[in-house]
Amino acid sequence: MGNSRLPDEQPPQGSGGASAGRDQHGRRDGPPNTRQGRRLGKNLSERILILTILFVMIAEVLIYVPSVANFRNVWLNEKLESAAIAAIAASAANNDRLPADLQRLMLDAIGVEAIAIRTEGQRWLIASGDMPAEVAAHHDLTAAKPLDSIRAAFSTLFFGGGGMVMVAGRPPAGSDRFEIVIEEAALRNALLVYSRNILLLSLVISMITASLVYLALKAMIVRPIQRLTTNMVAFSEAPEDASRVIRPTRRADEIGVAEEQLATMQNALRETLHQRRHLADLGLAVSKINHDLRNILASAQLFSDRLAMTDDPMAKRLTPKLVGAIDRAIAYTRSVLSYGQAREDPPNRRLVALKRMGDDVADILGLPGHQRIAWENRIADDLEVDADPDQLFRVIMNLGRNAIDALDQDNDPNVIRRLWLEGERNGGVVTLRICDTGPGVPEKARNALFQAFQGSARPGGTGLGLAIAAEIVRAHGGDIALVDRPGAGAVFRITIPDRPVDIRAARKAQGA
Repeated sequence: MGNSRLPDEQPPQGSGGASAGRDQHGRRDGPPNTRQGRRLGKNLSERILILTILFVMIAEVLIYVPSVANFRNVWLNEKLESAAIAAIAASAANNDRLPADLQRLMLDAIGVEAIAIRTEGQRWLIASGDMPAEVAAHHDLTAAKPLDSIRAAFSTLFFGGGGMVMVAGRPPAGSDRFEIVIEEAALRNALLVYSRNILLLSLVISMITASLVYLALKAMIVRPIQRLTTNMVAFSEAPEDASRVIRPTRRADEIGVAEEQLATMQNALRETLHQRRHLADLGLAVSKINHDLRNILASAQLFSDRLAMTDDPMAKRLTPKLVGAIDRAIAYTRSVLSYGQAREDPPNRRLVALKRMGDDVADILGLPGHQRIAWENRIADDLEVDADPDQLFRVIMNLGRNAIDALDQDNDPNVIRRLWLEGERNGGVVTLRICDTGPGVPEKARNALFQAFQGSARPGGTGLGLAIAAEIVRAHGGDIALVDRPGAGAVFRITIPDRPVDIRAARKAQGA
């Protein structure tokens, strides 16, 4: 045993070791995350479990970094406190130095290699005889900053253990300076034990937390999503089966909204498929009826030709209208399936006298001289419209027949029943209105008014007349709409623009 001289000057701390320790720590953290990512399976539950464990471990790492630095400072402060008590006891002795065996026993009990205290110009040193002349590093805990403590802790963990370090702490009362020398291996071993305990604790916390989060997410999200996907697969196998439509669980969260929207979509799809099947069945039935109807109309056409050769004035006046009606019926039979094919023939547009066409439609519908319905044609005599005459005739006739059906719903003789046409031209657009004093269109029929099998305004109707009328008007580039007006009845407004003029073609024609 003997006194060994301690260096008064503090050697500078090397930042390279701490930085390298942090880099090494960062490199070691990278591969586990990568491996964890490669182990992610296709199952959503497994991914949630693995990711939860990973995120908890990352959180533990972020907690571990400052906690290991704090453990280092606490461990060193405990050594300083124990050494301070021993140093005070040694400085209070009457002799300048303690016996060697007592010094060794005191140092072993505290776990340090040397203790130095400076008081009023006197320096007391308790050290073993094999003390090195220099120490590997010096740490001053009185001026240590958090980042400095973190760097020093990781430097000791990864690169320490090969020498002695000097630690300066807060001196006891009446002292100017207080230092101890310890083996860095002892500090490193303490840090390794602490890190191992933190790792084991983190694994346990991660497993418990991940299991709880996994069970909660499986019950709240995974199972409802599995129910949605299972229902979608089952519904796709038989979309017309009403029992396979999902039943919402009345949840108030996003999954509950998804269930309600899926049920709505499935019901809408079922209705659409039902309508398409109905259309297919209707198309087959119409094609059969059309075949026989054309034969009947051909015979009626022969009879009408013979009727035209009679001398009866009434027959001569009515025969052209009858022939025209039969010709139109024959033309309709040729294109009766065009609606089922979702198309009409392109309009063959010509200038048409709108008032005269209105009168022809009224004659076909039997409006002139009708016992219950008053008929008026308020269209100006000179109003012309650029349209396909046969198609426009069908539009007016369909709307007129609907108006007659609406007016005939009530048998009260006191009810006024009136049907009239009115129209005008505004620049290149002709507007036609079919008006009546009937009960009007029910509110529930307005949203799908021009859709086949959905927009019928009367019980038992199919809505095909309005759908065909809308398709024809749109083919002319126009628009059809139900407009509101004061009083009873319904008003259907049809707007048909004139054909656009190709300026370049007209100029070329003039130039030629």
